[in-house]
Amino acid sequence: MDQEVHKIKQGLGLKFAELMYTGFWHSPGCEPVRHLEGKVQVSILKGQVYILGWESPLSLYNEELMSMNVQGDYEPIDATGFININSLRLKEYHSLQSKVTAK
Repeated sequence: MDQEVHKIKQGLGLKFAELMYTGFWHSPGCEPVRHLEGKVQVSILKGQVYILGWESPLSLYNEELMSMNVQGDYEPIDATGFININSLRLKEYHSLQSKVTAK
């Protein structure tokens, strides 16, 4: 699951929990979320809910593609450009902090 899909799922999870808490199971806003397929295993203890696992026949997760231990199509060198671009702001921040503390 990529970062964007993860954000969407988190948002849907929060919205679904809100709809359940307020009793809107049969509301139009809940309908798209109710039609998801899969199983979630939870543990409920002292007012807390812990997600133990989940599965879905429609899941896009593929361990062979995502694992760093299984050789797939991913090559670590592929991340070099991404790391370099994202590190620019950190390098600039460090440079500015060095100038401020040097004064």
